Amino acid sequence: MSTPLRTLRQSCGASNLMVLLPGAYMRPEDFAQAGFFAAVSQRGLALDIAAVDLDFAAISGGTALPALQAEIIEPARRQGYQKIWLGGISLGGLLALCHHVDTPGSIDGLCLIAPYPGSRLTTNAIARAGGLANWQATPEELTDPEFRMWRWLQKPPPDFPVFVGYGSEDRFAAGMQQIAECFPGAARHASPGDHDWPVWRLLWERFLDSQSLSA
Repeated sequence: MSTPLRTLRQSCGASNLMVLLPGAYMRPEDFAQAGFFAAVSQRGLALDIAAVDLDFAAISGGTALPALQAEIIEPARRQGYQKIWLGGISLGGLLALCHHVDTPGSIDGLCLIAPYPGSRLTTNAIARAGGLANWQATPEELTDPEFRMWRWLQKPPPDFPVFVGYGSEDRFAAGMQQIAECFPGAARHASPGDHDWPVWRLLWERFLDSQSLSA
């Protein structure tokens, strides 16, 4: 049997829940140490948080996201949360997007901070087609969650709440900008900085201070 997903939680009895997915080699504790939990408390926001520990082998093996749905999101819905947001940093942002695409209706909003745009195999295939607008996914490509994500990004629902933020000097900034440009201007947030916690914390605070949570 697989090991149940470990979470680090902060609860205030709120009706909204944010599920946070870490980047590669991150732990749930990293969110707390970077001030993500404290930023919510300092603002007095009615938002519970569950930071999830995702095993890299489980991600590669395709079992991490089904476990996320079965062990975290579905129980949260049964507990009565009115809105469930799914967020993530870097690889966690990519996984959040992929999960939303493959389980439509399971969450109510996305908070994508420095979302990893996917492997070069994926991004190069789209570039060779002349960009996302011209790319047409093949049946073989659609067996891959990254390609399914990019197909969804070709025409995302205009009213689905999304926040996309990234550092303008991030080494993956071009791909992150491409993701951001799939959404309305108000959803896009570029900030000076690289692929690191100071930028991510700033973007998280910008998300918390936006009107996104009331959407």
